[in-house]
Amino acid sequence: MADFREWVAEYNEEALLADGLEAAFVGVASHYGKAPVAVYDAEKCMEIFMDRDGMDYEGAQEWFDYNVMRAHGGEHTPLYLVMYKGSE
Repeated sequence: MADFREWVAEYNEEALLADGLEAAFVGVASHYGKAPVAVYDAEKCMEIFMDRDGMDYEGAQEWFDYNVMRAHGGEHTPLYLVMYKGSE
C-alpha cells in the first residue's frame, strides 16, 4: 500500500495522514458538504503501538485516546473507526 498517499490525494489533497499508522489505514470517508478524509482502524492503531512500541493493551489505548484521538488538525483530520464486533 505504498501509494495510498497518492490515492487519498485523489479524493482530497489536503487530507491529513497519521504518521506511522499506515498499516491501519482503511480508506476515506466523506459526508455531505465536507471534504473526504482518511480513515484508520482504531484497533489496528493500538496493535501497532503494542507491536512497535512494546505497550500493553491498556497503555496503547491510553496513548491512542490522548495522543491520537485528541490531535485535531482542522477539517482534514483523519477519522478513527471502531469496528462493530457483534455480540461476542
